[in-house]
Amino acid sequence: MPPATDSPAAAIRGFAAAVIDWHKSNGRHDLPWQQHPSPYRVWVSEIMLQQTRVTTVIPYFLRFMERFPDVATLAAADIDQVLHLWTGLGYYARARNLHKAAQCIVEHHQGRIPDNLEALQQLSGIGRSTAGAILALAHGRPAAILDGNVKRVLARCFAIAGFPGHGKTAAALWAKAESLVPRREVAAYTQGMMDLGATVCTRKPPACGQCPLSPRCLARKQGQVERYPGRKPGRALPVRRVVMHILQDESGRVLLEKRPPTGVWGSLYSLPEALPEFCTAIEAPGKLPPIRHSFTHFHLDISLLRYGVRRGHDAVADSGRWLWYSIAAPAEVGLAAPVSKLLASLAKPGNQERS
Repeated sequence: MPPATDSPAAAIRGFAAAVIDWHKSNGRHDLPWQQHPSPYRVWVSEIMLQQTRVTTVIPYFLRFMERFPDVATLAAADIDQVLHLWTGLGYYARARNLHKAAQCIVEHHQGRIPDNLEALQQLSGIGRSTAGAILALAHGRPAAILDGNVKRVLARCFAIAGFPGHGKTAAALWAKAESLVPRREVAAYTQGMMDLGATVCTRKPPACGQCPLSPRCLARKQGQVERYPGRKPGRALPVRRVVMHILQDESGRVLLEKRPPTGVWGSLYSLPEALPEFCTAIEAPGKLPPIRHSFTHFHLDISLLRYGVRRGHDAVADSGRWLWYSIAAPAEVGLAAPVSKLLASLAKPGNQERS
């Protein structure tokens, strides 16, 4: 801990200075969104990084920027194109909100991403922490962030007990985060806090000997680093079950159904859960091994039935609900994660013939 004679303001400056100095020598400086950190690039990266590792995000971010280099391009895109580039990244509501917010920015903000906290938080999918990151990293303005990595650093350094998702604990963490933001070198401080949590103050085991905040860390002083932050109360995830139908025509195309815009896999293409009326000439089904797909709040057990259908029914594609998906020449649409994996397995030699 800092000497007792330090004033609160001096202690805060010392905290920020330690983080900034560490970041300059040990932080990450080569992430793609750090190059030319425009508000748009920061925004997209922050949305992608929610509940997702940096190593996973990098290739998705690069492909996304290549296809949608600015807000106007993203706003003008079809949602299927956006979801296609998001396939495999998960938490698809993020992509739908990103697209919706881009359209709002073009329509109501003359194509310019707002540069104040309140206006940013009015956009779909942008919360308090993401808005703060855009202001701090793209504009260098004093604004607090509180992603998972920063929560862990603050909870340990200041011994803030309790699960961060609970209101009282979240309020204490936000108050501490806002009190520590420096007036200068805000971007270096903000990135440094994220980097500390990602590379040093990790869940377990943290590298306390490499941490610039170690002399100030109450959790380490107490010998209870693993206690912070508090864990989410455990509970067994419920299991839901569904039957999905793999309908393949004579050329090997698979019939997919576009899901409603809200709910599980909103606006993504998936396998139908009920046989469509227009598929009248269906062979006897064959069973495939079941699949379990886990969400944050439940497990989904999928039973698979595979059918062969006669060539035809191309007119259904005009409805926008159905799609005959060619495995050999796949369409650029968003796919539910287990469906994407299943289609990839059907493309392998020996799996292409219908049951």
